Formats: sequence, structure tokens, C-alpha cells
Amino acid sequence: MDPKVSNGSGLQDEHITSLLVFGFLQDGSSCSFRKDLQALGRELPVPARWGQRHDEELQTDGGRHSHFLPETDSESQEEVIQNIARQLAQIGDRMDRSIPQTLVDHLAMQFTNGSLSEEDRREHLAAALEAVLHTYPKDMEMEKTMLLLTMLLAKKVASHTPSLLRDVFRTTVDFINQNLLPYVRNLVRNEMD
Repeated sequence: MDPKVSNGSGLQDEHITSLLVFGFLQDGSSCSFRKDLQALGRELPVPARWGQRHDEELQTDGGRHSHFLPETDSESQEEVIQNIARQLAQIGDRMDRSIPQTLVDHLAMQFTNGSLSEEDRREHLAAALEAVLHTYPKDMEMEKTMLLLTMLLAKKVASHTPSLLRDVFRTTVDFINQNLLPYVRNLVRNEMD
């Protein structure tokens, strides 16, 4: 393991994962939760080209300034993350049919249960992920498959019940940060090199 990679999630990690999940969810034209996603995009630290952000500072050159990443690397890193999200979404579209609707229905039902803690939701997401892992392409890295299927499950639940988008988004970002953060960091770092 790279000694620079830790399991802790900092603000930049949170930002990277949020951008990745948001970009994945945003990709695809037949999105039944588009309005909810646009509203979420206005609340997140995402680039203006991904969803208008009302609290970014307009710079004198007409560009927008992000407060979350170093100014010099911010735009290129965000573009890399958006490209990764787009590529994963394209692969996800091909794998979409491998996720049983009954599994999505059950996961959506779990997310509608207001008495569940965030930890309980992550456990239900992990159980659903475990149930679909056998459908992944065998030639794909396990971590990539887990990342892809986690975001695909989130997209399918949000499509099933758009009102769950915020909860599903938050749980998905938390789950990825807890379980796949070193992989996400390396994925972004490798793409930037």
C-alpha cells in the first residue's frame, strides 16, 4: 500500500468522492430524478459546468473559484473526475440489467425506513453490493467493480424513488469513503499523471 494513502477521509477526499458520485448519477439522459439531482448539485461543491452552484465566487476572468481544492489543480482534477465518472457510467449502463429489480425495490424500501441510522443504511448498501458482485465482469478489478456497482445501485434506487436521492447520495459517498477511498484516490491520481 502507498504510504501516502491513509484510510481517513479529509475534506478533499469527501469532495473527490462527491464529484465522482454526482458525475456518475448525472450521466445518462433517461434520468427520472434529474430535477432532484440539479437541486443537489446546487448544494454540493461541484463545478459550474456540472450543476450551477450559487455560492461560488465569480472571478474577474469570468471563471468560477472552487474553495475545496487547490486553485491550480482544481479544474484539471475536476475534469479528470468527471471523465472517470462518465467512463464508469458507460460501463454501468452495460451492467444495469444484471441488477435484479427486486434487489433495488428492497434497498429502496430500506432507505425509506426513517428509523435506520446512517450505519444501518451503509450495511444495507453493502449487503446489496455483495448480492450483485457475482454479476461483475471477471476481467475487471474487484475495487473497480465494487465502486461501479455501488454507484449503479445508488442510481437505480434514486431512479426507483427520486425522493431518496439525497439520502442515497450521502450514504453512497460515505460508503465509498469508508471502503474504497484508497482505490478512488489512486484512480484519480493515475488519470492525472
